[in-house]
Amino acid sequence: MATTLLPYLSPSPSLVAVIAVFFLSCAILVHECEGQQAKALPPAGETCSGIFISYDFLTRKKEYPHVKNVTAQSWAFNSTATVLNTGKEVVKAWKLFIEFQHDEILVSVGGGNIEEATEFPASVGNGTTFVGGSVPDLDTAINTAQDLSQIQAIIQLIGTQFGVKPPTIPMPKTIKLVNDGYKCPKPTTRKSSMYACCKKDPKFKVTLKKTKFLARQKGDLLISYDVTQVFENNYMVQVKMENEHYLGRLDHWNLTWEWTRGEFIYSLKGAFTREIDSGSCISGEAGKYYKDMDFSMINCQINPILSDLPPEKYNDTELGKIPNCCKNGTLLPVIMDPSKSKSVFTMQVFKIPPDLNKTSIFPPEKWKITGILNPNYKCGLPRRVEPARFPDSRGLEATVIAISSWQIVCNITKPAKGRSRCCVSFSAYYNESVIPCNTCACGCENENTRKCNPNSPAMLLPPEALLVPFKNRSQKAVAWAKLKHFTIPKKLPCADHCGVSINWHVVSDFKGGWSARLTLFNWLSTNFEDWFTALQFKKTPRGYDKAYSFNGTTIPTLNHTVFLQGILGSNYLIALDNSTKPNVPGKQQSVISFTKKYSPNIRIAKGDGFPSKVIFNGEECSLPTRFPVRSGNQTSVDLAYQLLLLALAFTFTQLL
Repeated sequence: MATTLLPYLSPSPSLVAVIAVFFLSCAILVHECEGQQAKALPPAGETCSGIFISYDFLTRKKEYPHVKNVTAQSWAFNSTATVLNTGKEVVKAWKLFIEFQHDEILVSVGGGNIEEATEFPASVGNGTTFVGGSVPDLDTAINTAQDLSQIQAIIQLIGTQFGVKPPTIPMPKTIKLVNDGYKCPKPTTRKSSMYACCKKDPKFKVTLKKTKFLARQKGDLLISYDVTQVFENNYMVQVKMENEHYLGRLDHWNLTWEWTRGEFIYSLKGAFTREIDSGSCISGEAGKYYKDMDFSMINCQINPILSDLPPEKYNDTELGKIPNCCKNGTLLPVIMDPSKSKSVFTMQVFKIPPDLNKTSIFPPEKWKITGILNPNYKCGLPRRVEPARFPDSRGLEATVIAISSWQIVCNITKPAKGRSRCCVSFSAYYNESVIPCNTCACGCENENTRKCNPNSPAMLLPPEALLVPFKNRSQKAVAWAKLKHFTIPKKLPCADHCGVSINWHVVSDFKGGWSARLTLFNWLSTNFEDWFTALQFKKTPRGYDKAYSFNGTTIPTLNHTVFLQGILGSNYLIALDNSTKPNVPGKQQSVISFTKKYSPNIRIAKGDGFPSKVIFNGEECSLPTRFPVRSGNQTSVDLAYQLLLLALAFTFTQLL
């Protein structure tokens, strides 16, 4: 018997060679892939009595284009991060910070979310914080009989990174748990793994809380998701939006989110879905479970789009009758009209297995809200907060407490260059030329750049050119350049492509004050009701005196921002008139006076009389980078040139 087995126990030389080649090839490939699977829990994790965190680099592959410059070469990578509760206390709303350092761009995150709720692809080269998704808390092994699905979160990361040539493994600089009350040591790195055991900080002073919920946060736009009734397979929820920013605004808002557990909207009051789509219900899990349900008037989209009802639907018993609904999607700042700063709707949400009990409620994620020529809002993740309180709908002196509540905080973000939707032109009584809106101020995606130059500075204009569309304006710009002997580029600059433009014209400058004229131009086919404009000045924040054709005030808490809106009867900025040749924009205008009492040394002609920020209906407008100057030979002075002169002057004084 032993003799029979000997041939199998004594490998032939050829077999040894094959095995050697196999392991050698794996050793070579590991330089390209850096490991093929996640590592098992290290001994440090077994002995950790707290929160064990880890990062495991799994694989990477060279991406196109292949370049010789190592730092410019991109790699597709795959890694995982783990948060494991090995302690005795429940971890509420865990937060894991990973300090990436190789210009990473994430294209997919599973098992968690980026705290800032950034859309993909997301640039995280300087690090980012990850939080839980539908289940943000980590229970203990004691409470769950060590059910890993309840005590552990595994985050799958897929993305792109740059500049690390094999065999070096591109690891993050550090990882740490950033929850209050926890302290993490410097993580240990072993090849493609990084881990640490975070423990309770004994010096951390615990603030006693009345509830187990997270504190409500402040933000520019606050959304409340308040569950008011629960049943085994569905629940009623009220969604409330509150405009908390002095200059924030939404017109004809569209709200969307993403269901994560197969939920669908059965009915709505105070709002409506843009599409009635029952296809995914009928062909999906909902159709299998609710076999007798009529899905014909139901929205089953994972990402539904909801809009506000018009005012005439307020008294509709089927669609309306909800306080603070039916305002045609208008959310105004409190400073304009507190009654129009809130919007509310209710809906009935049905669930599918396995969430068929009264306590299994998961709010939707990836909230996003947009309007027409309004600021860009970036919304965070839903946060479980103390249940909201409502007045009794029966008119009794009683308070109704929600069953559960989540808060979604949305903040205004500054538009990127070329992403504005309004722009500003500058002019003054002491200069004949108008400095127009910047080239491609609101984007040039659809522009034929063969016919125009998107990178060329806008050409100076005669004042009357502001009243005509851009296609007619180019001829006037060329004629004006010839008349004034300005340089005419071979390829003319592209248009600004903005729906609303604003002209700021300095009218006068005298010893005790100065004045300017603000003109609004609406180039869109949409009327703007209850419009507003806000202005901020660096050198004259407290100089505002009076607006003659607008209602004007200042907001001291916002650097004395000048807030302007139309007077009663003139609060409409009408749409573009297409019946004329050329088309005539809607227009509003007022002279505004300022005093020099608080800034007697300002120099209007040097740029102090021009706003540093202009906002229309909450949207920050694109500003020119130069000002009109008093000199007859020099038509404008560039802001960068001014800064250069200041830098040279400072350097010269230091040398002296």
